[in-house]
Amino acid sequence: MKYIDGHMHLENGPLTKEYVLQFVETAHQKGLDEIQILDHTHRFIEFEPIYEGLKVHDVQKTWLENKKMKFKDHISDFVDLMKDIQAMDLPVKVKYGLEVCYVPQYEDNIREVLSMYSFDFIVGAIHSIDGILYDMSFSKELLWNQYDVNHIYQRYYDLVFQLIKSDLFTQLAHPDTIKLFQIYPNYDLKPTYQKMAELLKQHHMKAENNVGCYYRYNHPDLGLSDELLRIFKDNDIPLIYASDAHKPQDVGNFIQEAMQRMNEF
Repeated sequence: MKYIDGHMHLENGPLTKEYVLQFVETAHQKGLDEIQILDHTHRFIEFEPIYEGLKVHDVQKTWLENKKMKFKDHISDFVDLMKDIQAMDLPVKVKYGLEVCYVPQYEDNIREVLSMYSFDFIVGAIHSIDGILYDMSFSKELLWNQYDVNHIYQRYYDLVFQLIKSDLFTQLAHPDTIKLFQIYPNYDLKPTYQKMAELLKQHHMKAENNVGCYYRYNHPDLGLSDELLRIFKDNDIPLIYASDAHKPQDVGNFIQEAMQRMNEF
């Protein structure tokens, strides 16, 4: 079996070979065979229109206006850099793609931008619920303390289902990261998980077993929940293990442990 880290970001650094090679070096030191480098679409100028809906809340508007982090680069610069990296003789195989914030009302915009470039993979992610980010320091005030938890979960998975059905993506990012604050609905999620598994299989998508919530948000689950792991395994959903590293030293974090855990199911 290949030892792969399927999800890491350059967003905290420049688009340079020197910075990318820090990720490669850590991967090599940790015995990885392959890494997948991707950045959030909010890094790229071409994707700025799909974030308009978030700007109705001042705190989100301020977050998006941080030009040191947001909408500062062109996609072509990223693609050219990664092609140069792939042409190098490296100890670890490098693939590249994007993590796309999927918002249904901007699906045509997303499709149009993606059609202009070639990537090794495209990761789809849900980061907001009807215009409100769910995973930020301000999310409890804007979302979790304002809306019914059952409604939040139902909307999140409705959006995940739409993402899968769009056929824009090869990989589903962190399928149950909505749990990151350890706030849960009072209904059984297993039927939802089963429907998600069936859709993933129908649309030929991989799902991530992403450990980012574990070490970045101190969630007790080492990746996906036990229930979701069992359902994915029972439905033969292809999994890719992912650190969700946002800095070079986190590449490969807890990948081996997550793989060992999966073997226990």
